[in-house]
Parts: sequence; structure tokens; C-alpha cells
Amino acid sequence: MSRALAVEALSAEAFQPFGDVIMVQGAETHLINQGTTTRFHDLANIDVGAQGGVPLISIFRAVARAFPLRIEMLERHPLGSQAFFPLSDFDWMVVVAEGAGQPELETMRCFRACGDQGINYRPGIWHHPLVVLAPSQDFIVVDRGGKGDNLEERQILPADARMVSL
Repeated sequence: MSRALAVEALSAEAFQPFGDVIMVQGAETHLINQGTTTRFHDLANIDVGAQGGVPLISIFRAVARAFPLRIEMLERHPLGSQAFFPLSDFDWMVVVAEGAGQPELETMRCFRACGDQGINYRPGIWHHPLVVLAPSQDFIVVDRGGKGDNLEERQILPADARMVSL
């Protein structure tokens, strides 16, 4: 039997143990380009330099998953942070857990992010792959490239799986 996972609104305070919330509200701003552009400055701690890593910028296109969603696996990137920012104004979900060598399932949390909020996972944070609510949604992604094994996946036993409902 799966356990229900509560869905929380994404906020910087609630997400702090896992990384950064990327959003313009509350950001340091600078007026640049002869006053025609506002720069929302230093929104996330990008950390990709371990073992000679280099930053990558990609676009990920995710498709909707069926709900209720059964959380049966988590992944992490031990050598670098991973930032996601949606390119459209649709809500999306973020599932995270703490843990060193294995995810600590009792710490698992689910956040509902608005379409103007991104996130940046710290290196080593367990998370579920992208969960979008629209039929399809694109994200700009900043993460680590280079040598080294930067992906670990862990399956969750059926008895320990969590369910997320909308």
C-alpha cells in the first residue's frame, strides 16, 4: 500500500534544505542596457565545478504523467547542481528527499511550483524526474557536463512508494 504525499506550495523557505527557488519576486535587481532592461541578479547557486565539470544549458521537454502519480524512483546528481526554469506559465511539481547514500523516504516532500518559479537542486539532492501538469512543457536547464559519474538512481520498493494526487 502506498502512502499519500502532501502537496505544498513552493516557497524559498520550504525548499531551502534542497536548493534554491528561482523567481524574480524579491530578487536583487539592476537596471542595465541604457535603462531598457532589468537584471534579476544571482538567482541560484550554480555548482558544477567538481572533478572539472563545466556548465551546460539545455532545454528539456517534458510530457504530462498520469495522476495519482506513484513515486517509485528518485535520482540525484552528486557532482553538480541542476536548475530548471519553465518556459511557459504552467504549474508543475517538484518531489525531493534528503539522504546521503540512499534517499530517506520519511523526508520526501512534494511542491507545486507556479509557471514563474524555477528550482535549483543542490548537488546530491534526491529528486523525481520532471513532473508537468500541462500536456507538454519546456524548461531551460542549467546543469553539469564533463567527466565523472553524475547520475545515481534508486528504485523505491512498492511498499515504500508514495502517491501524489492533484
